[in-house]
Amino acid sequence: MPDNNKAPGPFEFDYIVAGAGTAGCLLANRLSANPENRVLLIEAGGRDNYHWIHIPVGYLYCIDNPRTDWCFRTEPAPGLNNRSLIYPRGKTLGGCSSINGMLYIRGQARDYNRWAEITGDDAWSWDNCLPDFMRHEDHHGLDAGDPEDSAHKRFHGHGGEWRVERQRLHWQVLEDFAEAAVQAGVPRTKDFNRGDNEGVDYFEVNQRAGWRWNTSKAFLRSASKRPNLTVWHSTQVLSLEMNTDGQKPKCTGVRVADANSGNETLATASREVILSAGSIGSPQLLQLSGIGPSDLLQELSIPVVADLPGVGENLQDHLQIRSVYKVRNALTLNTMANSLWGKARIGLEYLLKRSGPMSMAPSQLCAFTRSSDEYDYANIQYHVQPLSLDAFGQPLHNFPAITASVCNLNPTSRGSVRIRSRDPLEAPAIAPNYLNTAEDRKVAADSLRVTRRIAGQPAFSKYLPEEYKPGSQYQTDEDLSRLAGDIGTTIFHPVGTTRMGRADDAMAVVDSHLRVRGVNGLRVVDASVMPVITSGNTNSPTLMIAEKAARWILAGD
Repeated sequence: MPDNNKAPGPFEFDYIVAGAGTAGCLLANRLSANPENRVLLIEAGGRDNYHWIHIPVGYLYCIDNPRTDWCFRTEPAPGLNNRSLIYPRGKTLGGCSSINGMLYIRGQARDYNRWAEITGDDAWSWDNCLPDFMRHEDHHGLDAGDPEDSAHKRFHGHGGEWRVERQRLHWQVLEDFAEAAVQAGVPRTKDFNRGDNEGVDYFEVNQRAGWRWNTSKAFLRSASKRPNLTVWHSTQVLSLEMNTDGQKPKCTGVRVADANSGNETLATASREVILSAGSIGSPQLLQLSGIGPSDLLQELSIPVVADLPGVGENLQDHLQIRSVYKVRNALTLNTMANSLWGKARIGLEYLLKRSGPMSMAPSQLCAFTRSSDEYDYANIQYHVQPLSLDAFGQPLHNFPAITASVCNLNPTSRGSVRIRSRDPLEAPAIAPNYLNTAEDRKVAADSLRVTRRIAGQPAFSKYLPEEYKPGSQYQTDEDLSRLAGDIGTTIFHPVGTTRMGRADDAMAVVDSHLRVRGVNGLRVVDASVMPVITSGNTNSPTLMIAEKAARWILAGD
């Protein structure tokens, strides 16, 4: 086992948490706060000591990098005109919070009220989730005592582990795009996180003084000093250990392998095993362990422990459609970063001030609005950037431009995650099925029209914007939905693959307290339990889920 193992052999614990990502780090902190609890946290990736994890713009070097990313790819998707996409998932301490966009967005109150309706449990209502968001929050708006806006006190926490700050940069071209959005009917907002996120403003970010603030720093840094918490990094969970002698199978531990030596060992849990391996890893581990659709398991000669047809189904994600506009008389990152002097200036600013482009989250300006009058709530979200490129990982264009990415917040398309073999090291088949419904294709076409309406407002006209992608010659619903398939890409929000639900819901994998149906001693606590995707970025809702679950686990509920 790794050199950070503090547990004497045999490897016996009260709780085992599989996955040291967004949810797992918080769970390890909360469960180990009681010194009587022996807690094991397991992470397949290594330490989060790669310098690009901590410099905000370093996501460019962490995504699709095997040091920090699982480097998954999706199955070719008909809705994307048979394209396959990279599908980043964090593989390091901190998980996706170490490689994601650092954007603090909770979603809408209606999301959580719908969860409460689906599960029949009011614990998931907005009013009952808000305290769990606030419990770990450290919001900049409360730093100086009483804020001018007293609503901060009602909606935000202070002194928690999870830091939320303003961005440390300014772009005039984004200011003018925001004003154009207002002219197009999108209201200004001061806060996207009060339950109704409609409006335009800059994203708030999970950073501290210009550095990325991941969940490893937030929740593990102090907790790792506790003698009752053991952290195994570079350790692959191969399968769950199941006892099937009783009337109901029980999860008693996990079988793991050291990533360096390949040596296998068994760790046991006297109370619970908690899967926090994410929307890809958690269903994969369940299926490998005989918990999932019986037809799939039998096809792969895996003994069926629990026939749960919903394991790996209900995959949802936000597909971003990236419109690019050439602009004139504007400073954008394209022009700054395409010269040696510009790069030197960018580096120097970050070195001296921890500000500027190197402190940038992947997106800076945010807007939530409606794709058409059919909706009485914001159903699309913008991530706007003062830069452009052909695809992630490609060089910036050599002309000044901005990118206005728009995503459907409430997609109706559903996909799946299914193992291909009994080999735990083989990546599963990931099929998000983007743009698989007529409703999703209509929202895609309408959202591109909203982008054009914003770009055509007087506040933005001084830049003489020219639509570079998808191209103004495309006008019909059919054209625009097809072009959306050409330029759409994941915004890295997979959820739902072990969703929670009522007892009579055959496709529900976990109950409303996240206990796996038909199996004792096993829960799933991560984004995979969401029955429907939230209306915004999914990292912060995942932390809220873990906060709530930790209380239940400690109480034995």
